[in-house]
Amino acid sequence: MSDIQYVTKETLEQMKSELQRMKGKDRPAASRAIAEAREKGDLKENAEYDAAKEAQGLLEAKIAAYEGSLANLRVMDEANIDTSKVSILTKVTLTNLGTQKQVTYKIVSEQEADLKAGKISVTSPIGKGILGKMPGEIAEVQAPAGMLKFRIDNITT
Repeated sequence: MSDIQYVTKETLEQMKSELQRMKGKDRPAASRAIAEAREKGDLKENAEYDAAKEAQGLLEAKIAAYEGSLANLRVMDEANIDTSKVSILTKVTLTNLGTQKQVTYKIVSEQEADLKAGKISVTSPIGKGILGKMPGEIAEVQAPAGMLKFRIDNITT
């Protein structure tokens, strides 16, 4: 993952604390589980040992992924965001021209995306389709459900 991702300071702090938890608590727990399983005898037929080693490998991969992500993050100050056009960390009110339904989304990085909380990724089909648009413009978005048309109604932070 070599792409730079923009996040809020809160998200950066959450990611740092998650990484610290994985390194400080989960890693020693995985090592203890392997040591306990090793004490139970023959490693060739020890499923508990195999499971503990696999869990440790998954944890190490997750730690490496977090470290890679943190290296490519840039913190954006929401106070300095230009609301004249859709960009990352803006809150956008859209009208789906097919259904006349109005929705509001916050455009965020992949790490922060949470559709239930109204946060969509800048790399999602809708995120890509509305990026750079100004209020009043129509965005045509190719989504898995087909071509959707959205009118940009309002942009805030």
